[in-house]
Amino acid sequence: MKIGYRRVSSEDQNLARQELGETDKVFEEKVSGGSFKNRPALRQMLDFAREGDEVIVFSIDRLARDLRDLQEVIQTLNDKGVAVTFLTERLSFTADADDAFAKLQLQMMGAFAEFERSIIRKRQAEGIAKAKANGVYKGRKPSIDRSEVRRLKDAGFGATAIADAVGASRASVYRVLAERSPR
Repeated sequence: MKIGYRRVSSEDQNLARQELGETDKVFEEKVSGGSFKNRPALRQMLDFAREGDEVIVFSIDRLARDLRDLQEVIQTLNDKGVAVTFLTERLSFTADADDAFAKLQLQMMGAFAEFERSIIRKRQAEGIAKAKANGVYKGRKPSIDRSEVRRLKDAGFGATAIADAVGASRASVYRVLAERSPR
């Protein structure tokens, strides 16, 4: 079975440019590739793939932006007897193939994807710092009414009841209450 995997980084981006050719099933998601753990479609694809299948991905950076994650995904699939093909780079990896040149290319392309991700993070941090300095960036609006948390605590409510009342986790309630007490 030919299984496709397509990913873009945000909801407003389009998956259409990642043409995979003929596939039997495609897993798609619109999430950042920076976090391997928070990608449900990738997890589903890894669970779905069976021995003899081929996973087709448009390019290496669509599968992972971290070299270790990239290697882990390919190794997981290869251990199951699943081949992995990257169309843009024209690379294929199977459990029985021992192509040193393909592995070298994978390492290099994966390192470039990881490098690109770190550059993006650096630029983002610089932009936020500049916006903060100019008074433009205020950060995320508080999601918890701190005064309500304190009022409920003063009224004798426990952390669980407060968390339920304000729609937050107990850990968040404890954090707000800790801000109040001297250290």
